[in-house]
Amino acid sequence: MAVTRPAGASSEGVRKSMRSNKSRDTKPELALRRAVHAMGLRYRVSVRPLPKLRRTADLVFTRRKIAVFMDGCFWHGCPEHHTKSATNAAYWADKIVVNRRRDAETDRVLAEHGWTVLRVWEHEDTAEAAAKVAALVRTH
Repeated sequence: MAVTRPAGASSEGVRKSMRSNKSRDTKPELALRRAVHAMGLRYRVSVRPLPKLRRTADLVFTRRKIAVFMDGCFWHGCPEHHTKSATNAAYWADKIVVNRRRDAETDRVLAEHGWTVLRVWEHEDTAEAAAKVAALVRTH
């Protein structure tokens, strides 16, 4: 399934703001990595589980074929915390729809190749999220 992208940012200021958003090593992601590492688990960071698929998981347990994605509430449309943008609302609504479709496609393709996907929202308690990761890794 092809993923279409919405049109660009509404202004140069918005474009600069969007570019300054980190795609990796965010505070919630670093906290999760520290907690999982403290549990004695070792993983790879920001890796494509399937090299030919342009999707990067935040934590990857290659031997167990587990990919963990830390999803941002705004960017991935969290049902609890996602808010509608006041400016350029149609653009952002379309972008979130595209992101959700891409996430679902990623989950499906990885599953078809024998991977288990765990998605964690950035707002989730770090200790609880790390416990989910550890439980999944230890049962695979």
